[in-house]
Amino acid sequence: MAVRCDLLPTRRLGTPLAALVVALMVVTALSLAVARGEGPLVRYGDPVPRDVREMYDAGLRYLLKTQDDSGGWKDGQAGPGVTGMAVMALLASGEDPNHGPYRVPIRRALRNMMLAQNSETGFLGSGQGHDSMYQHGFGMLALAEAYGAVDDRSLWTEASAGSQKGRSLGQALELAARCAVTSAQNNPLGAWRYSADAKDADTSVSGAVLMGLLAARNAGIEVPDETIDRAIKYFTTMTGPNGQLGYSGGAGDGSDAVTSIGVLVFAIAGQKGLPQYGKAVAYLKGRSATIEQYAGGYPTYTRYYRAQALFQGDVDAWEKWNAGLVKELKTKQAKDGSFAGFAGRGGGFGGTVDTALALLSLAVNYKFLPVYER
Repeated sequence: MAVRCDLLPTRRLGTPLAALVVALMVVTALSLAVARGEGPLVRYGDPVPRDVREMYDAGLRYLLKTQDDSGGWKDGQAGPGVTGMAVMALLASGEDPNHGPYRVPIRRALRNMMLAQNSETGFLGSGQGHDSMYQHGFGMLALAEAYGAVDDRSLWTEASAGSQKGRSLGQALELAARCAVTSAQNNPLGAWRYSADAKDADTSVSGAVLMGLLAARNAGIEVPDETIDRAIKYFTTMTGPNGQLGYSGGAGDGSDAVTSIGVLVFAIAGQKGLPQYGKAVAYLKGRSATIEQYAGGYPTYTRYYRAQALFQGDVDAWEKWNAGLVKELKTKQAKDGSFAGFAGRGGGFGGTVDTALALLSLAVNYKFLPVYER
């Protein structure tokens, strides 16, 4: 089925704000928390453990080595979402994206993603068989995390861009957000499935797209409240009495990954007061006593979301779980720095995706990406 994102009339979703505004928003949020007596719950500036830094640097070397001439990655699955995962891993390292050692690979990857974007619909797809709203969601999230951090004034004029010419990061992010918004408006559930014109939904795809939209909104892109509200309502209906989320069709009985997604989207959307959020956090903490509990398989995908969900839901629980994660990942990383063989009993995605997701599960330790802030 062809992907269409222009199903309903759309409008410009606002003017991108400067990086300074995003930084001020973060400072203001922390200041308000202190004023309310909450205090910052995380010690920003704590040194990153040596084991984490060594694993992370080795994983980035693998990603840099496997980036192709187009700026993307084709080790396993490919597309803007896969490239976006690698971009987020590079951004999360803490190195300056404009002057640091990863400047050129980051900019090449961003150009690759934006050249793959449909200029009419805003859909982020490669046209190579792996296109879906998964790709769009992760690609949109990466654009949002790069926007405000990466100076794109010379993005299309530097030597490595060749004769290519494209839109700015802000324009690409606005287009991507418009695509996601119109897709949700057309969906009876207000959520997302693999195709942009799907009439059903699942919590896994919806999590990818909603996180992209929430990050876009945080970056200054106007996203209708109705879109966010309907998506959050969908996640509440998918939450069972015990806090476990379902995947598709009904509440409960889903994997640990989708329950983690539920915790994360509730938290990032500012909905921690919902009873479903508290129940989901409690359920997830009970499932996180040991590292090896992965209902439904795909361990790197589960770890990626569980790390963020526990960090948002209970910092103490995350710190205990994270210590076990670091020890386990040390035994899973290959000599070339990849986690390509990290399939587990549920399966894997290929070198780029599994490596990027494993690194991003560790990236919470760095706390550099806006999405990794509390």
